[in-house]
Amino acid sequence: MSPALGYWVDRLDPFLVRFTDNFGIRYYGLAYALGFLTAAWLLQRYARAGRSLLPAARIADFMVAAVVGVVLGGRIGSYILYDAWRSFATDPLAILRVWEGGMASHGGMIGVILAVAWFGRSARIPFLHLADLVASTAPAGLFFGRIANFINGELWGKAANLPWAVIFPRSASPEEPGLLVPRHPSQLYEAALEGALLLVYMQWRFWRSDVVRARPGRLAGEFLVLYACVRIACEAFREPDASLILGMSRGTFYSLFLIAFGLLLWARRGEPLGGLQAPAATPPSPGGPWPPSAPRGHRRG
Repeated sequence: MSPALGYWVDRLDPFLVRFTDNFGIRYYGLAYALGFLTAAWLLQRYARAGRSLLPAARIADFMVAAVVGVVLGGRIGSYILYDAWRSFATDPLAILRVWEGGMASHGGMIGVILAVAWFGRSARIPFLHLADLVASTAPAGLFFGRIANFINGELWGKAANLPWAVIFPRSASPEEPGLLVPRHPSQLYEAALEGALLLVYMQWRFWRSDVVRARPGRLAGEFLVLYACVRIACEAFREPDASLILGMSRGTFYSLFLIAFGLLLWARRGEPLGGLQAPAATPPSPGGPWPPSAPRGHRRG
């Protein structure tokens, strides 16, 4: 009996709606759309609450810059950081086929940093403040992106015999195309840690502390350090998708630079920002007023 019997096989269709064999609405594209829409919604809440220097009227412009930064940075990063550039001579147009996957999260972060720096300078909004805003919303995109990785059956984990292990048909070795073994669903581990857990933490820090106003850049530093730590932890269960560097997977090696940069931001002491509301006891409800209405019989002077 094959040891793989009894394990779930990932045969999920990467298309939500398919118009032709290779054209349609893919979950990968939907994940990016959901991530950006969630970020825009949170930025709107921040603006209504008086917790952001980014005006509501400029959020759409800011999101366009962020989208360009993520897509270009993620795609170019996958070519430079993960050796995809080796196929550029034979298939140069592959770099444009974003819908086929091949996005590097570390490259996407570099792209966002450059986009935020450009937008902050043009809009005269402090770079570190914008970086804090992005850091508080980024885990939503990471969550949806990792779910899409799982649906696509890519970036699978190492071989495992655990009850929740999954068989990924695309994981067969070229040398033994018929050999499939159950593996860690590492994409789901990353969705839970890089996405859900970090989003809860970032939102808790944003609404329950005064860190965004009092320590510009601190929240961004916390995000970089914590993301890098959970990414390194998840790399222990993920099959390396490129050659190792100094005995480490590419994700682990590049995350060390995020930790160093994040610690610099974490330790930095800058001037507090003016024009921002101090945190209240509870965050505003979606669409609700801010600050919360005063108790009956009391008036705000």
